[in-house]
Amino acid sequence: MEQSHDYKSYGQQWKDDFKWSGIKYNCSNVFPSAADWKDQGKAVYHIFIKGPVHIARVNINNSLKMADVVLGSQWGDEGKGKLVDLLCDDIEVCARCQGGNNAGHTIVIGKTKYDFHMLPSGLINKKCLNLVGSGVVVHLPSFFDELKKIEDQGLECRDRLFLSSRAHLVFDFHQRVDKLREAELSGNKKSIGTTGKGIGPTYSTKASRSGIRVHHLVSDEEGAWEEFETKLRRLYNTRVKRYGEFEYDIEGELNRYKVLKEQIKPFVVDSVEFMHDALLKKKKILVEGANALMLDLDFGTYPYVTSSNTGIGGVLTGLGIPATAIRNVYGVVKAYTTRVGEGPFPTEQLNEVGEKLQDIGREFGVTTGRKRRCGWLDLVVLKYSTWINGYTSLNITKLDVLDSFKELKVATAYKYKGEVLKSFPECLKVLGKVEVVYETLPGWEEDITQVKSYKDLPENAKKYLKFIEDYLNVPIQWVGTGPARESMLDKPVN
Repeated sequence: MEQSHDYKSYGQQWKDDFKWSGIKYNCSNVFPSAADWKDQGKAVYHIFIKGPVHIARVNINNSLKMADVVLGSQWGDEGKGKLVDLLCDDIEVCARCQGGNNAGHTIVIGKTKYDFHMLPSGLINKKCLNLVGSGVVVHLPSFFDELKKIEDQGLECRDRLFLSSRAHLVFDFHQRVDKLREAELSGNKKSIGTTGKGIGPTYSTKASRSGIRVHHLVSDEEGAWEEFETKLRRLYNTRVKRYGEFEYDIEGELNRYKVLKEQIKPFVVDSVEFMHDALLKKKKILVEGANALMLDLDFGTYPYVTSSNTGIGGVLTGLGIPATAIRNVYGVVKAYTTRVGEGPFPTEQLNEVGEKLQDIGREFGVTTGRKRRCGWLDLVVLKYSTWINGYTSLNITKLDVLDSFKELKVATAYKYKGEVLKSFPECLKVLGKVEVVYETLPGWEEDITQVKSYKDLPENAKKYLKFIEDYLNVPIQWVGTGPARESMLDKPVN
């Protein structure tokens, strides 16, 4: 779409500044002509810097909004994989931007179940290219184990899978340290409830600028392997000083990585160039977020969070794409709330309701097998999540789990010391003392798993969904009514 702009639209100050720069420094063509503002559908901007004046011409192609993003809106396990599966039929590039193999979801196609942890779900689409981005931390043995399992199920994907050269590597000692740290915290009754996959320790070495990236391993530059070995030994020795001797065979690890170096080379790409090329070629891109907003390192229930940015910010930093490339942000919302591991959970139901949700919803983690804590839908959490991620539409999942409830409660506010809080509190002591304000809605008490169209849902189910939409001011686009791939209703979006 062509856009034209007149410099006057920037105001008199911009006009005067352009005049000033042109007169004082004898710059020619300071004022753009109408033709300058139109350039094959690109919006052209002329930018100046006071001082020794530099006139720069920057082309911003608004047609490059090709990336759609799927993000978890709660504490994870919302069912993101199913929406990704649905969207994958029509995409050309699928990218993971953060996290590691601590995430997990299952996609069911026919009678085949595919478990994904680190690899992008777009592998199920034989025409889709798949990228593990620079924000992901990668345990290479797990990378190849997951790839082999998928290949054993009949998916040929080696020529469609790529790994960022800037991604950081997870080593076995990171996993050992993760478990040692968790045991230490558990003894102090401050356990985080990690998966023990080494994700936190790897992000820690990344933040301390002592981490090892993929390019350090695969480089053929002179002395590169010696540098890799030195870095790994230094990392290991630092952890030994902290935790004492622990079970870890560093010589065996080094020998294994000599083999992995050659195995991983064919997958490695410059992910920034890869994504930029996809944008320029106007490929349909889907970004697959791992975990969820309430586990975000900055905006989640810190310290009971993961070690990466799980919101929209992690998409940009984890892939190296501009914000202007984002077209849609889809928030995935479970129709009730669950959480794995430790940490605050205001609407948790430690009673028959929680047990019923856990039983009907089969709430057990894909990665750890741990039972998920269950509670009522929390719209305070979802509004906070919406503020940060800016969802353009929502996917409500597992609505069918609520089929047998006579009435449903939905959290609409938190009170602290008698006052309604304006936002989700950052202080866990406050969060642990809030009084949850609930709205009670009627249930529908009928099976919706066989419903094929949104219009055929029970009226009370529609009212439940409408209540969510009105509170968040975000439209619902899809509704999950069962575990099967086809159990997803398209909802008309106004």
